[in-house]
Amino acid sequence: MSLRTRLAAAFALVALLTAVAIALTAPTIVGRGFAAMQLDPAASGMGPGTGSGTGPGMGQGLGPGRGNGAGAAAGMGGQHAAQVQQETTQTIIAVAVVAAVLASLLGVLLAARMTRPLGRLEHAAAEIARGHTEVRSGLADRRDEIGSLGRSFDGMAAELQAAETTRRRFFQDAAHELKTPLAVIDATTSAVLDGVYPHDDRHLETIRAQSRLLGRIVDDLRTVSLADAGTLPLRRERVDVEPLLAAVARDMGPRATAAAITVTTQAGGAPAVTADPDRVRQVLAALVDNALRHTPSGGWVRLEAWAEGARAVLAVADSGPGVAEADLPHVFDRFYQADEARDRSTGTSGLGLAIVRALVEAQDGTVTAANEPGAGARFEVRLPVA
Repeated sequence: MSLRTRLAAAFALVALLTAVAIALTAPTIVGRGFAAMQLDPAASGMGPGTGSGTGPGMGQGLGPGRGNGAGAAAGMGGQHAAQVQQETTQTIIAVAVVAAVLASLLGVLLAARMTRPLGRLEHAAAEIARGHTEVRSGLADRRDEIGSLGRSFDGMAAELQAAETTRRRFFQDAAHELKTPLAVIDATTSAVLDGVYPHDDRHLETIRAQSRLLGRIVDDLRTVSLADAGTLPLRRERVDVEPLLAAVARDMGPRATAAAITVTTQAGGAPAVTADPDRVRQVLAALVDNALRHTPSGGWVRLEAWAEGARAVLAVADSGPGVAEADLPHVFDRFYQADEARDRSTGTSGLGLAIVRALVEAQDGTVTAANEPGAGARFEVRLPVA
């Protein structure tokens, strides 16, 4: 039963109990009043009285008659009737007040019972405000409006808990990623200064490479944070997809040739999109770079594009081993390591796919990852058609 129905029923019950109490007691009270009036002879206005009357015989004499005595009796009867009426009215009012008080107390008890879940919800909200995001309302099993509110509250709390967990992990991973090149720089410079390593270009190149990696991590973190905050500068315009894919394939050509990997495009008839051309090119380059790093020598990487309703799909597929099913939901998470043994020898920041998602979503698009049957991984970017 819904909360609205319960409240209406509670108010109706209070009114009904009051009316029933009055209806049950009123006949008794009124009957007692009439009985009192009938038992008192003066109440009827009839009774013995003295007065002057004309009787048989001479002159005036005493005898029964209707005169001043009857009038006095009638007056006394009227006063008694008014008194009985007043007492009856007062009794009915007293009964009504008592019935209303009792019914109101019952209503208060019903209201307290119905609002108790709101107190639980208030307590849960206060606990979450103190940072205990694991607290839940315990109202999800109800089937009324409070249950719906409890389920929404629990969903919000779960999202807050997940966000807090992600935030903590992000800072831990960021600290780890920044610490690694810093440690390499410190160790190398210390070895050179202590005479363990000679002062040659090879060790200076190590320091420079790690410094560039630090700069790349910082830049990537800034890009992700700006995209998340919705303040990433974007230059939206009409972008033709086919020449864009060809340009990305051309840019990645030398690296693919060195790894004996073939890069091809397939975008005939693909519609234009509304997006920032530089950011879309950055997204595709990051996806191709990721594909080249996971595709063995002699394999292939293919860039594709086609229309899908009001969206254009830009895809990057490869012939690599694909992504483990357990890792697919997390490939766009920041610093997520599908391979726990990987290192930074490739000069990547660990934020490549996280930046891809941030850039795509900043342009009202979506990106997904899947394994292509009989091949490797496939990443698909969907952007609004121009």
